[in-house]
Amino acid sequence: MDADPLRERIDAERPTAEEMLERVRREEVQASGRGHLRVFFGAAPGVGKTYTMLEEGHRLRAAGHDVVIGFVETYGRAETGALIRDLEVIPRRRIPYHGVVLEEMDTGAILRRHPEIALVDELAHTNAPGSPRRKRYEDVEVLLAAGINVLSTVNIQHLESVNDLVESFSGVKVRETIPDKVFDQAEIELVDLPPSLLRERLAAGKIYPRQQAERALENFFRESNLTALRELALRRTAEEVEATLESYMRGEQAPQPWPTIERVMVAIDNRPETEALLRRGWRLARGIHADLLAVAVIDRPVDQLPEECRKALLNHLELAEDLGATVITVIDQDVVNGLTRVAQSRNVTDVVIGQLPSSRWRSITGGSAFDRLVRRLPGVDIHVVSRCWLGDPP
Repeated sequence: MDADPLRERIDAERPTAEEMLERVRREEVQASGRGHLRVFFGAAPGVGKTYTMLEEGHRLRAAGHDVVIGFVETYGRAETGALIRDLEVIPRRRIPYHGVVLEEMDTGAILRRHPEIALVDELAHTNAPGSPRRKRYEDVEVLLAAGINVLSTVNIQHLESVNDLVESFSGVKVRETIPDKVFDQAEIELVDLPPSLLRERLAAGKIYPRQQAERALENFFRESNLTALRELALRRTAEEVEATLESYMRGEQAPQPWPTIERVMVAIDNRPETEALLRRGWRLARGIHADLLAVAVIDRPVDQLPEECRKALLNHLELAEDLGATVITVIDQDVVNGLTRVAQSRNVTDVVIGQLPSSRWRSITGGSAFDRLVRRLPGVDIHVVSRCWLGDPP
């Protein structure tokens, strides 16, 4: 099939997902005058969050930015400690407590120095008694309010919303957490490492001393725990990116889907062939690793439909749920209208429809369903499944 010059031009003119995210963040910071929070996010200790943050600090400094270390904890890791050299370090605040001296970040000293960027490790850390604020993320909020950009680190188990879930599969109650709203307001950069490699690093003494590492390997760092934590971290990162993109699209009133997460929308109704159509849509979604939506456009509430139609439709909605689809019902006199609204609001990339009697799809605007959907949804792939494939004679 020949390339579509118009489609190619549209795609070429679209900003990439990364460009859109950067634009959103830049506009938000400029509008508020606040500093920008960037969080290096991982599934567990030892994946390389602090190391990556320090590398970024060096890169920013080399690019001419004013960068300081507000607080970094190396835990004796030589690789991490080596990266502290050549970066300005703000001296820590010393707090006497029960005969010992504890060290915390000196937020006041950072404010007086007022750098462009401060590196602050362990966002979920609880400060020592006697500190001006209880949690480090509260100190970071003070820096952000003063217009200082902050690079920080956090693990998935420290998010309040998944604290109980992590405990359920790991048996470990994580005491230090941050509110999700703090995380949601940050730019997130995932630092990922497969569980097998992380366990190798741990066994080699690169994360904890060997005796402590041996205990960790049998407990929190079991491969099953690390796999579950990694899945949570990957999923949460995807959610954050998608939420930012959807916010951008609403602001721009973008009518076309952006090339990010694929979404397949299947148009369903009460007809017997809907079951085959749903399964066809499911196979398409699975093949391209896409989310699946099942959308029924009806002309009245479900409970007001004729009994036979209502039962058939409910059966199809139940099948859609069994297939893992997000089920949506829309009341609209025009099927294409209803499908278009859902496709645009959910950033659908592919629409699957079956062949229907022309009277069902045509309206006073004229044209087949395919013609009208193509006009209404530029940039969306429309799949019309032959009635032969649906079990009907041609």
